[in-house]
This record gives sequence, structure tokens and C-alpha cells, in this order.
Amino acid sequence: MLFESLIEFLESAARLQRLVVWIVQVGIFVLSGVAAFLLRFDGAVPAAHLVHLAWAVPVWVAVKVLVFGVCGLDRDWWRFVSVDDVIRIGFGNTVGSVFSFVALRWLAPPGFPRSVYLLDMVICFLGTSGVRVAIRMIRESCEHRARPEPAQRTLIYGAGRAGVALLREIRANRRLPYKVCGFVDDDPEKAGLVIHGAKVLGSGQSLAQSCRRHMVEIILIAVPSARGPQMTRILRMCQKAGVAYKTVPGLGEIIESNGLAKHVREVAVEDLLGRSPVRLDENQIQAKLRGRVVLVTGAAGSIGSELCRQIARYQPAALIGFEIAESGLFELEREIRYAFPTLNFRPEIGSIQNPPRLGEVFRQYSPSAVYHAAAYKHVPLMETHAFEAIENNVFGTYNVALAAAKHAVEDFVLVSSDKAVRPASVMGATKRLAELVVLSFQGGRPKFVAVRFGNVLGSSGSVVPIFKRQIAEGRPVTVTHPEMRRFFMTIPEAVQLILQASSMGRGGEIFVLEMGEPVKIVDLARNLILLSGFRLDEDIKIEFTGIRPGEKLFEELSTQEESTLPTSHEKIRVFRGDHISRGALETHLDILRRLCQTGDTRGLVLELKEIVPEYNPSSHLLKQVLGRETPAKAMGVGA
Repeated sequence: MLFESLIEFLESAARLQRLVVWIVQVGIFVLSGVAAFLLRFDGAVPAAHLVHLAWAVPVWVAVKVLVFGVCGLDRDWWRFVSVDDVIRIGFGNTVGSVFSFVALRWLAPPGFPRSVYLLDMVICFLGTSGVRVAIRMIRESCEHRARPEPAQRTLIYGAGRAGVALLREIRANRRLPYKVCGFVDDDPEKAGLVIHGAKVLGSGQSLAQSCRRHMVEIILIAVPSARGPQMTRILRMCQKAGVAYKTVPGLGEIIESNGLAKHVREVAVEDLLGRSPVRLDENQIQAKLRGRVVLVTGAAGSIGSELCRQIARYQPAALIGFEIAESGLFELEREIRYAFPTLNFRPEIGSIQNPPRLGEVFRQYSPSAVYHAAAYKHVPLMETHAFEAIENNVFGTYNVALAAAKHAVEDFVLVSSDKAVRPASVMGATKRLAELVVLSFQGGRPKFVAVRFGNVLGSSGSVVPIFKRQIAEGRPVTVTHPEMRRFFMTIPEAVQLILQASSMGRGGEIFVLEMGEPVKIVDLARNLILLSGFRLDEDIKIEFTGIRPGEKLFEELSTQEESTLPTSHEKIRVFRGDHISRGALETHLDILRRLCQTGDTRGLVLELKEIVPEYNPSSHLLKQVLGRETPAKAMGVGA
């Protein structure tokens, strides 16, 4: 805790960097001037020279402040001070002393002791460079000691540039789980050397002995120049030592080789969101998934396919991909079998609107966890296909939940949407109703939970692929409204948080993912145009097309009526809003079935509003339903 507190103090000081630097530097300028006089006169400045001291200190401070400012020595010294910086500091002190000498020759009274100039320059250089080096050493020491446990005891094979750079990176990056015990190098001249505090313990011939003596758990091979026989020999010695090992490629290989070039990429729109990396409790998720049979509906969709990819990492006994789109499921099967050849992945074609088919799959595989991601989600399209949205999003969810309840499933997770909050569209209303459907089943086992989140970049129907196509074709980028805002996260991040939230559920919760600040769609469009190398309004223009049916300017993640509680994860909150009893739900569903059978759009909208009072139908839908009647007069609701 002490070291972590010290790191936080240094980081907070860095935020006031220039002010802190100037305060420290001015203090050093004053103290070095006084110390120079004290050294010159053996600790007691004669009264005749006090007037020289009184003139010297203000002149030195003024001149050096000016010189250090011009040389840029008031920036970037907390963490990255180097030999180059020390040279610049020496240059600044030399120039400052020369100008001070000239100024004092004209301003100070006669008899000024000339040796004081040299003493001041030396002391000031030692002070201004020493404080920088000291702070860097303190910071690196604190980061090293504050490294989260457990860290693997590590030997670096190779004490050259790559090995030293790796040592620095390990010490600078606390997320790397390594604790370096020393180096091993085949160059006999390096034996016994201490490099940045790490000793060269010997050559590769003594690798096994060094590993036993220092209880090494992993060897990092940092010899990027090693090829053929040399690398083979190194690997054999690592195998003989009986510990795990990894190799570190050189920077040139990372940039140029075909296998690793993909790691070097252009700036992506995801980088502009400013989202911090997701922290996962891998053990908690592993306990939920390892050795279990997991079923994912909508497995070929954007979220469903990523769920399959990430669930596969946790070694389930079997993974069932349930999907109606055969082409997408075929491609997913090929991908999963290639990436996870030992995984028992079973693709199953079927519709969630077909209860007998669902029953077959549940009876055949007996899944213990279900992730229900199948849904119609395109807002404008569902405004004109309201009955299809009800059939799929509501009755389909009911069918899957009922099958889960009948076949002893332990965990059921509904992938919901921020559009379920105060819905202004049929799609949003059906997702809110799907939440109510799922939670109405809660009564012990299975544990039913829902997870809400906003838009994901790159998903089917996301604005980003649409914008990219428009830019690639040289067409104007179409944005509905200049004030349109949405929450965004990447697909992998969303799925990671879904898995984390589902591992925390006790049953009956609606988990809400922290989406950061809402992003203006027009800003997203501008950034994509710039990242594509085009000039805004010259090469590519932005056109506003107007809000589409069912859309809102702003999406929300929770309503004021819902109580909110934090969880153990900073990016996940839990809501316990109003639920609906199973009996009342069945009554409403019977009414909706009859309305779908008769095609009664007006009755459908009224019934949706009865079940979801916060639902505010769009003007587009109300015009279809009411014809020429005034919406407020007919229904008492606004558009």
C-alpha cells in the first residue's frame, strides 16, 4: 500500500508537472548559489561578500529560469530522464552561468569572487540532474515493488539490447506477470555483470543449475538474432532446465515479418473512444463455464459469435451454436474448429420461434448454461415489422426460457439492449418485454439474468461499417441528426462484460454495462473521414437525413424508477426494477398472440403500452395505427 500510494502521489504531481518542476528548479537555483558561496568561504561568507551574494542569487535565478525555459527543461522529466536529458541539463547550466557572469560583471559591485561561478555551475548541474534521476529511480522502484502478485520468477536469456529492453518493459509495465531474477548469456565477457540491477548468472550451459538455484518458473528468450542451430540449442537447454519458455521477437521482425505484421496497425476508431481496458475476474468466469455444456442462441450474429469465441477459451465440455442462418453458422463452425481443435463444438440449425426444435436440442445436449443472443435489433426495420419483432424477440425469448426451465438449465443469460429503457421503438419495447419474460421465470433454478448495453462498434447494422462503405465509395456520410448520441463499446469488450456479469448473477437481476460517455454520431463520422485520409467537407461531406422511425436522440441505460447497486466490477452495475408475475405475463402473452394472428396493429401498440407503461410509440407507428386521428386524443401518449 505504501508503494502504491507513493506512485499515486507521483502521478498526481505529474499532472501539475510544469508548476512542480519550476518550484523545484528555482529552489535548486537558490540553494546552489548559496552553497557555492559557502564552499568558497569554508562555510562562513565574509560580511564584505554578502552584498555579492545578494546580487548573485536573484540574477542566477532569473537567467537560469529563462535559459531552462528556452531549452525545454521544464517538461517530461518525471519518468523518462535519459543521458540525452542530462546533456541538455549540462548545456543549460553552462549557458546560464555564462550569461550570469556577463550580467553580474555589469550589475554586481567590484570584487566578485570568480571561483563562485564555477562552483555554482557544478552544484546546480548536480542538483538539477540528480533530482530527475532520483525521481525516476524512486518511481521505477515503487512500480517494481507494487507489481501485483503472483508474478512468475523469470530468467531472461540474452543480455543484449533486446534483453535489456525487455527488462525495462517488465519493470515499467506492472501488468506483466514477471519478476526477473537475472540474465543468462553465452558471451563469457558478460558473466557476473550487473545490468540495471539484474545479474548475468552465467551461460546457457549452466541454465538448468541457475533455474534450480533461483526457483525460476519461466525463461524469456530475448535473442532475436538467433537462427537455426543456435535457436535449436537454446530451446534444448530450456527444455533440459524443465521450465516453461517463450521467445521475444526483435522489433524488426514484428514490423516486417508476415506472421507478426498484423500487430502493427493504423489508428482505429476504437482508439478514439478513450475506454480503459476491461478488468476481468478470469477465475470467476472459468468456474462458471469450464467443464459445462453451454448453448448460445443467435450464434452466428455479432454478439453471439463473439460469445462463442470467448466461451471456447474457458474449456467448456461442449459448446452448442444455435442459429437459423446456415451460412453464418457454417463460417463460425470452421473458425471455431480451427482455433479450438479440441473443443466439442456442435452447430445446430433452428429457429427460436420453433419450440419443438428447441426441445430437441435441449434434450440432446442438456445444456447447463444458456446465452440468449438471438433477436431482431434493427430499429427502423422493426417499426414496419412489429408483429415479426413480437414473434421473435418476445415469443422466441419465451420459448428459449421455457425450454431452459423444463430441462434443468442452471444459468440463463438474456442479452438485452439500452433501447429497452423508456423505449421509443417496437424493437426497444420488445427487448424490455423480453427482460420481463425472462425474469418472470425466476423462482429458483435456473438463475435468470439480463445484461443491457449500448451499441457495439462493427456489429451488424452498426453505423461504423455503413460509414466506412460510404467513405470507400466516395459518397457523403449520412447522419440522422447533428445531436444524435449513442453509447459505444467494442464487441469483445461487450462480450467480456456479459460473461463477467453472468458469473456474478444470483437470479432476477438486470445487469447494466458501464458504457462511458455517449458519443455524438456526427463526431464519429468526422473522425472516420479523417482516419481514412480524407478532408472533411472537401473530399467527403456529411449529410443529415433526419431521425428515422423509432429512434431517439439519446439512449439511456437505466430509468429513474429502477434502484441501482454497484457490483464488485467497476464497469458493471445491477438494477432491480419492476418485474411481472408469471400469471400476469401469460395473460398478456395470450393477448399478444391473438393480436399477432389477427394483424391488429392498433391493439398491439395498446397492449405493448399496457405491459411496458414507459413505452412511447413513435410518430411513424402512431400514424400507421391512427390514420388521421391525433395521437394524444386517441391514446393519451406523445410522439
